[in-house]
Amino acid sequence: MRNNKPKYNQIIEAAVRVIAENGYHGSQISKIAKAAGVADGTIYLYFKNKEDVLVSVFEEKMGQFIEKIAESTSQKQNAEEKLQTLIEEHFGQLSADYYLAIVTQLELRQSNYSLRLQINNVLKPYLTVIDNIVKEGIEQNHFRSDLNTPLVRQMIFGTLDEIVTNWVMKEQKYDLLSQVPEVHTLLIGALSRTD
Repeated sequence: MRNNKPKYNQIIEAAVRVIAENGYHGSQISKIAKAAGVADGTIYLYFKNKEDVLVSVFEEKMGQFIEKIAESTSQKQNAEEKLQTLIEEHFGQLSADYYLAIVTQLELRQSNYSLRLQINNVLKPYLTVIDNIVKEGIEQNHFRSDLNTPLVRQMIFGTLDEIVTNWVMKEQKYDLLSQVPEVHTLLIGALSRTD
């Protein structure tokens, strides 16, 4: 596996930084190699091309991101707590890595169709975590039984995604994590049973 090779993670970390600072289109392989402290040719031992670098960055970083969210939410007792943990982890991980936030929120949006399809495949396990929280909330009678799970998933993911994008666009001028309680309250208000 290429990610077990010593320079792979070095290149991934450098790529996140270079893409965040220069944009995807302005990030030549030579810039990534220089930032990683490797020769240009070394990049091609691990990646087919620049698009492969971007997809790999997303697979690696989002893989870790999703794994942490899945692990943290699984330790909570009910759907409301799980949703709060999901929001905390989503905001916390991206606010802790501003370069990654720029890449996920801005640069990946400008990619071509085939690249977006690959990115969507990487996101599927995260969307499954959201689906499971919604289903569990319905089963526990915490959430309304008439909820359309795919629509609720889009609402939750879209809300978190837009809040992080806004934070990135405003150059992190405020504490993203301070928004967790209000976002949680708003989402729970939309999902909760009223009786």
